[in-house]
Amino acid sequence: MSEAWAPDILGAGFERLTLPLGADDDGAELVATLVRSIPHPFARLGGALRDVDVLYVHGWSDYFFQTELARFWTERGARFHALDLRGYGRSLRPGQVAGDMRSLEDYDVDIAAALEAMGRDAARRRKLVVLGHSTGGLVLTLWAARHPGVADAVILNSPWLEFQVGAVGRQALTPIVNARARFDPYGSHPVVDLGFYTRAQREVGSLPDSPEGWRPPQGFPTHPAWLAAILEGHRRVALGVDVGAPALVLLSARSILAASWNPEMTEVDSVLVVDDIARRATRIAETVTIARIDGALHDVFLSRPRPRERAYAELERFARSVLER
Repeated sequence: MSEAWAPDILGAGFERLTLPLGADDDGAELVATLVRSIPHPFARLGGALRDVDVLYVHGWSDYFFQTELARFWTERGARFHALDLRGYGRSLRPGQVAGDMRSLEDYDVDIAAALEAMGRDAARRRKLVVLGHSTGGLVLTLWAARHPGVADAVILNSPWLEFQVGAVGRQALTPIVNARARFDPYGSHPVVDLGFYTRAQREVGSLPDSPEGWRPPQGFPTHPAWLAAILEGHRRVALGVDVGAPALVLLSARSILAASWNPEMTEVDSVLVVDDIARRATRIAETVTIARIDGALHDVFLSRPRPRERAYAELERFARSVLER
């Protein structure tokens, strides 16, 4: 059975719930953690989105801490929940390989447990918005395509829909990664995250102090089995999927991927190649809105005030057009 709701590290107005998921292949405990933001009762009664549920999924080497994003939804009456997937943040247990998975479909179990805890039922009396950042955007894109009709809107914040070396590089790399994943699934990879994205967030002032191990500056170590699963997800998106709902994709206007720090990294995506992501985004739904935001970071909602305001304006516009019906 799940534990009871308990106070969360984010403080007043936030609670967490541990979701048991069974055990891994070695018999170790697997859990996910659902965080909810409790809206003001008057906002719920009068809010334009009072019949909306939101489920947020974080990115790689991350966890949920974006309280401003939660308030955006709850101030409009929506019920906001965020999911720390197995092996991340609140769900990371001693001895576990952080972020470990062999297929992005593994997370279907986490998402199903979250939706059940949110009180979602077959009657679908409330609309569902799924909102994913980076790797979470890839996870939710493929999840929505496997579960047509469940989500009423899909919102992706710099989703990792294509590998940083592009389609040709990915296709060349995939057989090598797959072979190594079979024979050395937990082998080491070179460190490619130089910590510039974390530095950019700190310089902008949008990154709070995190509990130890939840969000290392250079990310979690990666392994062949994990990378093989990511590349398979990219392959599926490249072939074309359908999330079955209107989609909003928020991206920075520019990318800088470099081997040394550049002050411009406080105003760009320093993780993904945003032009490639924009192209891939056109293949995820019949109706896709792509908003390119000048000055935005990889997490557009953690950017400097002006691009962050633009991101929220795009979110407001999309929510009104799709959900206020």
